[in-house]
Amino acid sequence: MEPLFLTACRGLATPRPPIWLMRQAGRYLPEYRELRRQVTFLELCKTPALACTATLQPIRRFGLDAAIVFSDLLVPLEAMGLRVEFTEQGPALPEPIRSAADLARLHVFDPLQATPFVGETIKRARDQLDATPVIGFAGAPFTVATYAVEGKTGKSFLETKKLFYREPETAHRLLDLIATATRAYLLAQIAAGAQAIQLFDSWLGVLGPEEWDEFVCAPTRDLVAAIKSAGVPVIYFPNGATTILDRIARIEADVYSIDWRIPLGQARARLRAGGAGTFALQGNLDPALLLAPPLRLRAQIGKILEEGAGTGHIFNLGHGIYPETPVENVELLLRTVRG
Repeated sequence: MEPLFLTACRGLATPRPPIWLMRQAGRYLPEYRELRRQVTFLELCKTPALACTATLQPIRRFGLDAAIVFSDLLVPLEAMGLRVEFTEQGPALPEPIRSAADLARLHVFDPLQATPFVGETIKRARDQLDATPVIGFAGAPFTVATYAVEGKTGKSFLETKKLFYREPETAHRLLDLIATATRAYLLAQIAAGAQAIQLFDSWLGVLGPEEWDEFVCAPTRDLVAAIKSAGVPVIYFPNGATTILDRIARIEADVYSIDWRIPLGQARARLRAGGAGTFALQGNLDPALLLAPPLRLRAQIGKILEEGAGTGHIFNLGHGIYPETPVENVELLLRTVRG
């Protein structure tokens, strides 16, 4: 029988919503903290046996309906030629891309040569899971580009916008190059056994509709089409961009992962207004609610279940789980959704 997660990805109703959590393998789990004490973050990402352990930890503890491979959004940028460092303050890229001359330092890469550890992690996870699907992932072209240009996690994203406005041709070339590299990277994940792909556009909300139309839509749409042609569903997470969901519908993802800033019913209506055909929704609990009292948490879960009912709905958070989240609140979430 097809797993609930994959059925929901096809836009079909399921007996209950499947559930997994963004950043479900992470610091809120004591077993992950113990694993992390042994190695640096990049060593964990690049050691398949350890990355597989991290991938499976939340499945073993909670029995979630999908696993997501343990990796990082910046792995492809390092493979493209940028130096990537992880500090206590977050990721850093000391030599950012801010001109056409800088762009010459980037190149596409062969995933089997440059990032074989990702595929090996997926293979190991598939070997140890029964029917639980494995999700592969990457950053969407715009979000990966912001790291390349800003050199860190952005706030105002001023450097990115300066590049867009002052050197639009360079911006287009950067986005196209990232999309090309990401396509090969994700197809390699599918070949290794990934049964769905999530594209994280974590910083899309900083753009207006004109910038989406001019710079971001085409490379994102082409990337989604390439992944779908490999026969797996694509989940697209346009974080913070609920006001342009009608435009986002043009990329024709199978699943749209929605943040907590809009009810699922309104998100569905905006996507349909943009011409979206059959699609599923994923989301959209505010991860901060996992720090709230049980009564409030259960009430919001109930609202989301009502909003998602009747079509394909994958229960998830509106963004990644916070490290300080109590494990017992995750257990309450799972009991409520499954009940």
